[in-house]
Amino acid sequence: MTQDEGTQTKRGNAGGAALGLAGKYRNAGANQSGTQGGLVRYVLAATLARSADGGAVVAIVLLATTSGASGWLAGILGACITAPHLLGPLVARSLDTAKDGRSVIAWACVAHGATLAAAVLLFPITPPVVPGLLLIASGLVGPLLTGGISSRLAAIAGPERSSQRRAQGWDVATYGISGTIGPSMVAAVSSWANPATAALILAGATFVAAAVVRLLPSAPSATVAAEVPRPGRILLMMISNGPLRRTLYLTVVVALSVAALPITAVASTGELDVAPAAAGILTAAYGLGGLLGSAGVMIRPLRTDADPLMTWLAAAVGIALSGAAVAGTFPTAVAAFACAGVLNSYFFASTLAARSEYAPPAARGQIFVWIGALKITAGSAGTALAGALIAPASRFPLYLASGLIVVTVVTSLLDRRRERFRS
Repeated sequence: MTQDEGTQTKRGNAGGAALGLAGKYRNAGANQSGTQGGLVRYVLAATLARSADGGAVVAIVLLATTSGASGWLAGILGACITAPHLLGPLVARSLDTAKDGRSVIAWACVAHGATLAAAVLLFPITPPVVPGLLLIASGLVGPLLTGGISSRLAAIAGPERSSQRRAQGWDVATYGISGTIGPSMVAAVSSWANPATAALILAGATFVAAAVVRLLPSAPSATVAAEVPRPGRILLMMISNGPLRRTLYLTVVVALSVAALPITAVASTGELDVAPAAAGILTAAYGLGGLLGSAGVMIRPLRTDADPLMTWLAAAVGIALSGAAVAGTFPTAVAAFACAGVLNSYFFASTLAARSEYAPPAARGQIFVWIGALKITAGSAGTALAGALIAPASRFPLYLASGLIVVTVVTSLLDRRRERFRS
């Protein structure tokens, strides 16, 4: 080989390497752009679907009460759309068995919106049992709009842990935003028009969410349908798997505990020497704290392993609840409520990380829905329990909630220590 030929060969190799490197960066840029675009669509779909799911019960109760129905009937109709969330795991298996989970979630959004709209339109002209059955059907698919959508996040965020944790911060934010937008929209439209119009707008939002879900990046099924466990086996799997077991009981206990905050906010205004309307400021502080917490996770993703992180963040939530219980002035109470919101968002993000990282691929969708359904049920039970216990002392539910979290945190530490000893 001559010197010129050798020079040309080296130039060709260098050029090929440069082209390969450029192609690599182009692919990386394209993947990052695709991930960001998928995350934007995910946030839009999740916010629309969860706003409809969270606002529906408010719209139904308002519809019943403004139509002259009794309070017990309004409560029953509201329960018809919330109580079936506990049965969500029975329909969640389709997420793991379907070739394309997007279709399952999209059809769930359509079913939720269609049955909600039908219940609203038929309420004035049929016996209450008819809209009640339609609302039960709407509630059955509700968990697919909450935990079901969250199960898609791992395939959108990318393989890096930091990107996964940052995306989970966005997911936490969608819960906080939709929990505010849904009921607020219902209240605004009901005052401007009527609750039926508000409910129909929520139903329309689920149809839009269904279309956006179909635009999310596709993810191939992790296994064949025959190998996907049944709901009962999923529950046994979570109980027998240490990290998932701790995720389950820490999630349930913290949800049960923080549900006491709104009830306590209303009951403690007299002790804080403020008007009863100031309870809205306390609950708003909690909600704003939640949004700040989710923003914090986005800006600086959680780095510690999810299993121990959940335990310490649960303890932090318990301390914040204790602070809210002992707050002697209104400003300190506002600060304590806001702190509880921040820490609860961090805790929620850690539980999402645990579900994503410790769940087997063949059962991820069902595990997301199982824990999400039990969390919603625990929150409802916590609200009812706080209301029943508020009479002796307005701060008693928060003291009880803090103690319950302490016991659960100690249980979690002993649980993990026992696993290490066995291994």
